[in-house]
Amino acid sequence: MSHQRNPRTLLTPAMRNVLDRMARTRQLPLHALTPQQARQVYEVGSGMLDVPPHKLARVQDLQIPSRDGQGLPARLYAPTQELLPVLVYFHGGGFTIGSVATHDSLCRQLAHLAHCAVVSVDYRLAPEHKFPTAANDAWDALRWLATQAGALGLDGSRIAVGGDSAGGTLAAVCAIEARDASLPLALQLLFYPGCAAHQDTPSHTTFAEGFVIEETHITYFFNHYINTPADRDDWRFAPLLAPDVDGVAPAWIGLAECDPLVDEGLMYADKLRAAGVAVDLEIYRGMVHEFIKMGRAIPQALQAHADAARALKHAFGTP
Repeated sequence: MSHQRNPRTLLTPAMRNVLDRMARTRQLPLHALTPQQARQVYEVGSGMLDVPPHKLARVQDLQIPSRDGQGLPARLYAPTQELLPVLVYFHGGGFTIGSVATHDSLCRQLAHLAHCAVVSVDYRLAPEHKFPTAANDAWDALRWLATQAGALGLDGSRIAVGGDSAGGTLAAVCAIEARDASLPLALQLLFYPGCAAHQDTPSHTTFAEGFVIEETHITYFFNHYINTPADRDDWRFAPLLAPDVDGVAPAWIGLAECDPLVDEGLMYADKLRAAGVAVDLEIYRGMVHEFIKMGRAIPQALQAHADAARALKHAFGTP
C-alpha cells in the first residue's frame, strides 16, 4: 500500500480522537509489564470501547481436550436453540494476552448478526506455553468441535474458523490443517491476521508507533511466544511460508489501513488468490489494529461486524 509521509493524516477523525485519548492515559507501555500484568491491563481496557454485550438464547462454557490432555476452556454462543452452523473463533493478543472474556462482546455480536453459533477458544498463552502450543490447541479445538458438533446440537456440516490478529494467524493455520485432514470448512474469517515471519514490510515501518499496536509490542509478544528465531520460519507461525494453500477454505479478510500488519494481510490475500482460493478482501480506511473492538466509538467497527456476518451467512448458505 502507499503510505503517506505523515501517516496520522490517514486516520478518520473519530479514530484520531480515540488514539489521542489513549495517549493521554499515559499507561506504562505494554513491553514494560510482565505478561501477567499485560493480561490484566488488556482485560480491564478491552471492554471500554466495545459494543455492549448482546443477550443470547444460549451461552455455555465448554472444556475441550487438547492432545496433551490439558482441558481448554471455551465458550459457546448461540442466538437460538435450533441446529446452527458454527464459527470456531480464536481471540487476538499476540499469543500472550487476551481471552474468551476480552472477546466476549465481539463473539456475541457475530453470533447475533450471522445467526450462527460461535465457539470461542481459550488456547494456551505464552510465555508459559510457547510455540507451537497455541497452533496445536487451535487445531485440536477445531477437530474436536467437528466430531462433537452433533452432541452439542450444532450443524457439523457447516463449520467456519476465524480470529483477529494472532487469532487470525491461528485461523489461517487451521484452514491449512483442515485441508490436509480433509475436514471441509465453509470459510476462514480473518481480521488483520499476522502472516509474515518478520516485521519487515513497509507498513511495519510506517505504523511503527502511535497506532495502538506498536513494533515494541509485536517484538515483546513474539519474543514470549517463540523458543528460538528459527520458529519464525515455521508456516504455523507465518502462514505466508506455507508450502502451498491450494484447496483451503474460501477467505474473508478484513484489514485496517493504518496497521503494521496490513501489508502482510494483503500478501496473504494475494497468496490465496494465486492458489485459486476465493478471497473477499475489505480494507477499512483510516482504521488501526484492534478497531473491531471499538464499536462504541468507531462506526467502521460496526461495518466490519456486519461485513463479516454477511460473509458467514453467505458461506453457511443461511438467509
